[in-house]
Amino acid sequence: MITKTELDELVKKYEVPEFIAPDPISIPHIFSTKKDIEIAGFIASLVAYGSRKVFLKKLDELFKIAQNEPLNFILNFEPEILGDFNYRFGKPDDFAEIFKILRTLYEKDGGLEELFKYGYSHFADRPEAGEKIHSSARVQKMFSTVTDYFYSRADQNAAQGFYFMIPDPRKGGAMKRMCMYLRWMVRKPPVDFGIWDFMPQSELLIPLDVHVARISREMGLLTRKQNDFKAVIELSENLKKFDPQDPSKYDFALFGYGVLRT
Repeated sequence: MITKTELDELVKKYEVPEFIAPDPISIPHIFSTKKDIEIAGFIASLVAYGSRKVFLKKLDELFKIAQNEPLNFILNFEPEILGDFNYRFGKPDDFAEIFKILRTLYEKDGGLEELFKYGYSHFADRPEAGEKIHSSARVQKMFSTVTDYFYSRADQNAAQGFYFMIPDPRKGGAMKRMCMYLRWMVRKPPVDFGIWDFMPQSELLIPLDVHVARISREMGLLTRKQNDFKAVIELSENLKKFDPQDPSKYDFALFGYGVLRT
């Protein structure tokens, strides 16, 4: 198994501003105000799958449509402005459905931080009698709250692309893009933003994709064969043994290890 010293050295090497440019976190880094950052980050996380080069190009196209004003774009969103914008599973109607719901969220219900915070605190304040709630259960409930908000406001004819971009954590998937977005918002700079403070860094979960899962198994940090939410919990708990207060910082080490192997 890889050692804490080896992982910490990789974190030092890769958790630097130079990491930002080729990563999807570069999209919210374009902006300076809190709501622009959180909206841009959420949108970027929706399409952060497939070829990084391709989806970054598509995000650049989308933010040109938004005239690089995320909050204003959402508050004044009308579907026709998207034209034929699409990305793989996400068709124009799928993006329009998400943006319409975001418009409602920012007009009436505060915004993304308020939605995530409600899901986190609502569950944390209502544990079963005598039961100790594991942090991963709070995170999963928070994700479920976000999903339910979008699903309850979606058109009944919402298509596959909508449900792919807003996945349901109760299906047991790894929720990689949601974990990644939460890391961006909660962890402190220089790479992440640290603009949400309703939950501790210690409860963040590692964004798990095929690449990270393979590397984690090679390192001896993951034994589960399926790349699902149980694997996310196992990996995150093992990384907590190295840093109980900030286990998700090792996301940079896993990335770095992969770079060194190529």
